[in-house]
Amino acid sequence: MNDEETILCASSAYTKQYYLNPEFDGLPAQVQDELKILCVLYTEDVGGVLVMKFDADGCLQLETSADEGDLLYDEIGSVLKIRQIQNTKTELLESLELYYKAVFLGEIGEDDI
Repeated sequence: MNDEETILCASSAYTKQYYLNPEFDGLPAQVQDELKILCVLYTEDVGGVLVMKFDADGCLQLETSADEGDLLYDEIGSVLKIRQIQNTKTELLESLELYYKAVFLGEIGEDDI
């Protein structure tokens, strides 16, 4: 069992950079592109940093943060944008959890798919 969190991807409005964990290079290019668009649009709209990561149980978490004193960071907009992502990208997020549990945690066998 994995006791640590695993970062899937992250985007920062401060550095204007996007990061995809190389362990997830096996994801289809379309999924990788969708993750990049999702993360970059989030940080462009709200500011701060968005990190998508899996917890020890394989649940995908969307974690946001901002530098202290960042007056441009929209904290309310952040919560609303995360909810919007969770509602409109449900299939993508669930598929990523399934992929992680199957490939990284080995919890899902062929009979479960």
